Amino acid sequence: MSLAKPEGSARERLLAAANELFYTEGVHSVGIDRVIERAGVAKASLYSSFGSKEELVRAYLAARAERRQQRINERLAREADPRAKILAVYDVLGELAAQPEYRGCAFVNASAETPHGENKVTAVCESSRGWLRALFTSLAHDAGAPDAPALAGQLVLLYDGAMISASMDHDPTATDRARATAATLLDVSLPKRQARRASTGGGRGRKGSPGRKSRSSV
Repeated sequence: MSLAKPEGSARERLLAAANELFYTEGVHSVGIDRVIERAGVAKASLYSSFGSKEELVRAYLAARAERRQQRINERLAREADPRAKILAVYDVLGELAAQPEYRGCAFVNASAETPHGENKVTAVCESSRGWLRALFTSLAHDAGAPDAPALAGQLVLLYDGAMISASMDHDPTATDRARATAATLLDVSLPKRQARRASTGGGRGRKGSPGRKSRSSV
């Protein structure tokens, strides 16, 4: 954990502190006072900026979702073929899982700590998960999959398994196996010529990738 105090406005500092503490230690175990102390702001600043801890947790997760979407979209923009784009999603996950501070999926972690039922935290977690499924569905459709939603569901299962294995087994190479399995799945689910192009072309996105970013979003 960095010892330097977050910088920026009170809201930005609170979000930076929340991102660091909530992701590393959990949204339930970290109290408001810890976040305030880490951010170096007055208690009134938290309530004027967010109103409640639940809203702070929601904002923290929403910011991570936005960063994840941006990171994936930037990586996909480097690929022209939709099948290669599908595999590139696993490349992005592999880059994140290789970071020392990786603690799994922030949305899965927060959901596990949140009571069942409709609330702000559940809503943002479901929205983020829906975005990933919609992305895989769109890419599968563009790739010519006969049943794009079904293929997307299988790809999401591989993505979920890689995240959990990388975190709980402390094995970042789980993402490599998930990518290889996804390539095999594409080989049997897509038109043969294009599927082979996706599994053999495009290379691994991790080589030549941007430098390591701390507290990256999953």
